[in-house]
Amino acid sequence: MIDMEITLWTKCIFEFIGTLILVLMGDGVCAGCTLEKSKAKGGGWVVITLAWGFAVMCGVFVAGPYSGAHLNPAVTLGLAIAGSFPWSDVLPYCASQMLGGFCGAGLVWLFYIDHYKASASNTDGVLGTFCTMPAIEHKAVNLFSEILATCVLVFLILMLATKGNSPTVGLGSIGAFPVTAIIMALGMSLGGTTGYAMNPARDLGPRCIHALIPLNEKRDSGWSYSWVPVAGPLTGGALAAAIFLLLF
Repeated sequence: MIDMEITLWTKCIFEFIGTLILVLMGDGVCAGCTLEKSKAKGGGWVVITLAWGFAVMCGVFVAGPYSGAHLNPAVTLGLAIAGSFPWSDVLPYCASQMLGGFCGAGLVWLFYIDHYKASASNTDGVLGTFCTMPAIEHKAVNLFSEILATCVLVFLILMLATKGNSPTVGLGSIGAFPVTAIIMALGMSLGGTTGYAMNPARDLGPRCIHALIPLNEKRDSGWSYSWVPVAGPLTGGALAAAIFLLLF
């Protein structure tokens, strides 16, 4: 690891960069598999879930040594409740993650800009390259889906971190490859209902980018649903921490 002073500011910078990379590559595969004239168009769910796992892995490689690589407000909240992360750092981490998600999605727009213009009539598809929307909108069930998927994610992080892999607790503490497998497994098994946001930074910032992009044809940004992939993951992260505390 490069010798540098790891202050809270340093940690927040790496949370920002790690989350930016996560969303750039994650939303990037959604764009590649969806947008017209993309060589990856039609790649399908397996490609998307695999790439999201690798996207998280890449974010962990960047942020892990410096911030613990939470890359997700639900993870940060869960670790704080579990007593593994200082409460004073929660808001700075979450703000950095949200800004990283916003900027990562902005880069996806710039990268695929010609393909977005070619796909403007596919308004639902364009929205889906930025943020999640449910396969069947039933908000109570959608909320449950996000709570359960995120609860499993954070609980696994807490359980694996008990093995003493690192003094820093977060996605980076358990190693990039186990994290990759967890994200892939959750996407394949629990992602089909809502698109498995499991991360407010992965959903809300990119949704804001969708609201800002200039296209001749564009649907609304799904604001009536937008609270679900924020409240669900935060609740799931808190629930995972509560279960962990009950067990240990």
